[in-house]
Amino acid sequence: MEMPPPLIDSPAAWIGEEMARHKERWLVELSSEDIAELEAAGKAYLERTDDIGALKKEDFPLPRLAGHLAALREKLVNGIGFEVLRGLPAENYSRELAATIFCGVGSHLGSARSQNAQGHILGHVRDTGANAKDTNTRIYQTAERQTFHTDSADVVGLLCRRDAKEGGESLLVSTVTIYNEMQKRRPDLVPLLFDPIATDRRGEVPEGQKAYFEIPVLNWYGGHLTGMYQRQYIDSAQRFPDAMRLTDRHVEALDLFDNLANDPKLHLVMRLQPGDLQFVYNHSMLHDRMGFLDWAEPEKRRHMLRLWLSVPGDRPLPDCFKQRYGSIEIGDRGGIITKDTRLNAPLG
Repeated sequence: MEMPPPLIDSPAAWIGEEMARHKERWLVELSSEDIAELEAAGKAYLERTDDIGALKKEDFPLPRLAGHLAALREKLVNGIGFEVLRGLPAENYSRELAATIFCGVGSHLGSARSQNAQGHILGHVRDTGANAKDTNTRIYQTAERQTFHTDSADVVGLLCRRDAKEGGESLLVSTVTIYNEMQKRRPDLVPLLFDPIATDRRGEVPEGQKAYFEIPVLNWYGGHLTGMYQRQYIDSAQRFPDAMRLTDRHVEALDLFDNLANDPKLHLVMRLQPGDLQFVYNHSMLHDRMGFLDWAEPEKRRHMLRLWLSVPGDRPLPDCFKQRYGSIEIGDRGGIITKDTRLNAPLG
């Protein structure tokens, strides 16, 4: 197996402390003209149809913002890997208009992918009261700390509709930086993260596939370091007797990987405000969410809309990603597809 160089020099190899001091690199304030353009495009689409799940880039013209969104796609794939667009007054919008604007912005970055076995291209990140210990529960359905992970698409986007009463901060960290730090501290553990470690599918199993997938935490392919990680699901995959056993050395490597992700010097913490649109590149970054205390009133509770996007012009992925992504064709890959999946965009 070809291995990456001992240290990787890349715009994606950033340090959280530095990013916190230079918000201008990733925080963009939308102008009143930008907002008016987004609102007009959203309202025009809804006048034609209420099928938000069918929205395509050509249905959502943005003469003013299109240039910035093209630059954002480049920043995601070949740059620092994330950005936050701030200023959208989403709390004043109907559910339909907020979802349409979000999907419209997403359509300029890539094509929406299914986020679960129900074919939802528009996800809802909130506490549903689900039990995190249930092996069919996905952690975003709870109020608990998520831990650092990747999602199963090229890019994940969030639109903050409502914030929690306390907590719920968003955390980002560079996978490339973690790799570089491991090489400096414990190079002997690095190769173990390139082994086919099993990750639990948590009950969402495509037809003909195992109940887990075997994609290494780190992958070197086409000159790129690509990560795939969710520690809770790696640990729960050990319940399957035919999954690769984690040795003590694997656990030591995973623990160091986690410790580095959780190092306050390396990761960036931000609190998303209502109306913020956050886009994150899964292949070079991990993201996390702190646990939160929600409001008692149902209408005030924390609620994020989520998109998974497949991005044209993206990096190639190794064959092992077919286990999770289905296709690895650039621009048409990612998401969770089972035999009963039908794409749709639920609003509630």
